[in-house]
Amino acid sequence: MGKKKTHKGVSKRFKITKSGKLLHKVSGYFHKMVKKTGKAKRQARQDKSLPAAQAKTINRMIK
Repeated sequence: MGKKKTHKGVSKRFKITKSGKLLHKVSGYFHKMVKKTGKAKRQARQDKSLPAAQAKTINRMIK
C-alpha cells in the first residue's frame, strides 16, 4: 500500500511543536477589530493549541 499524501491546506494552517502539540491561529482576527477589546486582540495574536480530539484528526492529515 502506498504512502498517504500530506493535506497541503492543513499543513499551511497548523504548526507542530517539538513536544507534538498542534498550534493554530485564532479565527476572525481581522473581522470587526474596532469592537474588540485590547485584551482580545493581544490574545488573538498568539497561537493556540488544539484539543487532543481535534489534534488526532489533524495529525492524520499532516503525516
